[in-house]
Amino acid sequence: MEIKGLNKNATRMLTGFVMGTIAMSCIILGGVALLVLLGFVIYFASKEYVKILEHKGFYPSLKIILASEAILALITFFDRVEYVALALTLCTFASFMWVLFRGRQPYIANVATTILGFVYCGYFPLHLLLLRDMSSAQYHDGLGFVVMMFTSILLTDVGCYYAGTRFGKHKLAPVVSPNKTIEGSVGGALSAVVGALIVGYFIGVEWYIAVLAGLICTVFAQIGDLCESLIKRDAGVKDSGNSLPGHGGFLDRSDSFIFTIPIMYYFCKYFVFSSDLINNIKGLF
Repeated sequence: MEIKGLNKNATRMLTGFVMGTIAMSCIILGGVALLVLLGFVIYFASKEYVKILEHKGFYPSLKIILASEAILALITFFDRVEYVALALTLCTFASFMWVLFRGRQPYIANVATTILGFVYCGYFPLHLLLLRDMSSAQYHDGLGFVVMMFTSILLTDVGCYYAGTRFGKHKLAPVVSPNKTIEGSVGGALSAVVGALIVGYFIGVEWYIAVLAGLICTVFAQIGDLCESLIKRDAGVKDSGNSLPGHGGFLDRSDSFIFTIPIMYYFCKYFVFSSDLINNIKGLF
C-alpha cells in the first residue's frame, strides 16, 4: 500500500519517520506510554500472525493468544516476574482446552501455533518493558541500552541493504530469503557495531560492552528477520499485512526486534547491570 501522491520510497520513508518518532517518544516516556505502544503493536502483529498461519491450513486461537498476551503484559508491567512461569503454564493449558472443546483439525498444529503465537508475538517483545526499566548505580536506567539496540537494528537494515546491493554475491539463506547475501549481512553487522559504539560513548558504556551489544543486536535482528521470512514462505505469503504503507504489516516491521529484545535484556541483566552470573561461574572453578 502506498500513500497517494508519493512513490514507494517516499511512502516508506514517511511511514518510517512517523513510526520511529512515535516509538522513540513512548520509549523515552516509558511506563504506561510504552505499555500502550507495545500493546498496539502486539495486537496487530498477533492478528497478522494468525492470518499467515491460516494460509498454511493451521487455525491458532486469536482469542487465547490475545488473552495470554494481556496477562503477560500486566505481569511484566508490574515487574512480577515470579508469576511468569505460572502464566505460561496456564496459557499453555488454555491452548489445549480450546482445541479440546472448540478446535478443529489439525489439532496438534493448532495447539502448537497458539502457544507459539503468544510467546513469539507477545512474551518476547514485552521484555522491552523490563529492559527500559532496568536500573543500577552505574547506568541509572535501561533507556540508553534501548536506544543502542534500536540504533544497531536500524543500522543493520541500512548496512545490509547497501552492502548487499553493492557487494552481494554469496547467498545467505537462499531457500528462505533469496535476496539476502553474506556480504550484506557482514555490512549490516559492521554498521550495527559502529552505531553501538557511538551510542555507547554518549551513555558512558565501555567500548567492549558496546561492541558485544552491537554484535548481539545485529545477529539476532538478522535471525529474527530470517525466521519471519521462513514463516511467511512456509505459509506462501509475501507480507504479513498492508497496514503500514511501504513496510507491509506490523509483523514485517517488528521481526528484527522480536528476538533481539529478550536477548538484549538478558545480556544487560546478567552481564552489564549485574555481574552475579559471571561471579557464580567463576566460583565453580
